[in-house]
Amino acid sequence: MEPVDLKGFEVFVAERNLVPEEKRSFFIHWVRRFLNAEFSSVDLSEKDKVECFADQLARDGSVEDWQLRQALQAVSLYLDSFLVEAAGGTGGDDAAGIVREQVSHGGRDADSPSGEGALEQMRKLLRLRHYAYRTEQTYTMWVGRYLKYAGGQGLAWNNPGSVRAYLSYLALQCKVASSTQNQALNALMFLFRDTLRVDVPQINAVRAKRGSKLPVVLSVDEVKVLMDRASGTSGLMLRLVYGGGLRISEVLRLRVQDLDFENDVLFVRGGKGDKDRATILPESLCPELKDHLAKVHRLHERDLSEGFGNVYLPGALEHKYPHAPGEWKWQYVFPSANLSVDPRSGKTRRHHVSDKVLQRAMRRAMGDAEIHKHATVHTLRHSFATHLLMTGTNIREVQELLGHKNVETTMIYTHVIRGLGKRAQSPLDLL
Repeated sequence: MEPVDLKGFEVFVAERNLVPEEKRSFFIHWVRRFLNAEFSSVDLSEKDKVECFADQLARDGSVEDWQLRQALQAVSLYLDSFLVEAAGGTGGDDAAGIVREQVSHGGRDADSPSGEGALEQMRKLLRLRHYAYRTEQTYTMWVGRYLKYAGGQGLAWNNPGSVRAYLSYLALQCKVASSTQNQALNALMFLFRDTLRVDVPQINAVRAKRGSKLPVVLSVDEVKVLMDRASGTSGLMLRLVYGGGLRISEVLRLRVQDLDFENDVLFVRGGKGDKDRATILPESLCPELKDHLAKVHRLHERDLSEGFGNVYLPGALEHKYPHAPGEWKWQYVFPSANLSVDPRSGKTRRHHVSDKVLQRAMRRAMGDAEIHKHATVHTLRHSFATHLLMTGTNIREVQELLGHKNVETTMIYTHVIRGLGKRAQSPLDLL
C-alpha cells in the first residue's frame, strides 16, 4: 500500500463533516494502524489486507468489539471515499465493500457459507495467521469429518448443538483419547469462533479432562545402548534430539545458520508457540555434524546447477530477501533425499526429511537395543530434561533449554526423578 498524507485524509473528513469532531482523531489512529500493519505477504490484495487487519484486531485482547467496528468504518471511509476521490473516482478490489459488510454484521459474512465454503475460509485464515502446515492439515481433516458426520445424521452443520453431538459421538462411540477429542474441539472452535465469528455456548462442557501423566523416560544406560544402535543420518538426528532436548519438528527444520560451532549453541527458530530459543549443541557431535554438512553442501551445489536449490522460507522472508532461498545458510541441515512440490506454492523444492524417517529409526533402534518401554522420539527430550535435573542443573535453566512457557510444565520431571531415585522398601521384602 502506498504511503499517504494522513493530514489530507483528516482534512477530507472534516470538510465533508463525515465524522463527528470528537471521533476524528480515533479514525485517523485506525487508518494509521491499518497502513502500518504487517502482513504475511507483499502480494496480498487490498481485500485480503482488510480481512487480515480485521483478524489482527479481533485477536488483540485490548480491542473491544465497538473499537473493531469503528476501525473498520475508518478504513472503509479511507478506501471507499478518500482514495477513490484521490484517484479520480475509480476504486478497486471491492475492499471497502468487504469492510462495510464486516461493520454491518459485526465481523460475520452477510450470507452464511456452505460447509465446504466455510472450510475454505478456515484454510485461508490459518495461512493468514501463519499456522504450521501440519496444523492446517489436522484442522481441515477434523472439520471435514465433522461435516460428513453432520450430513450423515441429518444435522445442520452450523448449529452449535451439532458440535456437541459430534464431540459426544467421538467420546462415547469412537472412544477416542482425551487428547484426540480436544484436538477435534480446537479445530471446530477455530471454525466457529475464529472463522465464522459464531459463539458456541457451553462448549467447554464437552472438553475432555486428562489426568496427570508422567512421561516415559529412559535411563542413562538405556540411552547409551540406544545411541550405539542408531546409525547413519537418522542416528545423528536422534543424538541431536537427546543432546539438545529438541522436539521432532525442531530437529527437522534446523537450518545451517542455526548451528553455532564456535560457541556450542544450537538455535531453534519458530518453535512451539512461534518462539525462538537457544539450547545446547553437544560438542561430541560437532565433527559428525560438520562431515554431514559437507555432504549436504555438495547436494545443494548439484541442485543449483540443475536449476533448483531454493528452500522454503517462512512468512514474507522470501519477498524481503529474494536471494535468500538459494543461499547455503538457509538450507535445511537434514534435507530430503528427493525433490518435491510445495503443496501451498506449487514450487519444486528440496524439503526437509520426513518425520517418519526419524520415527522408524527410533523404533528400529529400540528393538535392536531390546528396550521394552513405550518410547518415541519425544522420549529422548523427556530424558534430556530428566538427566539434566539429576546432575544438578537448575530447573529454570532446564525450562529455558526446553522452551517451556511456565516452570510448572518443567516441574513434571521432578516427579520422574523421585521415581528414579532411592524408593521406599516394600514391607514384603522385610519379612
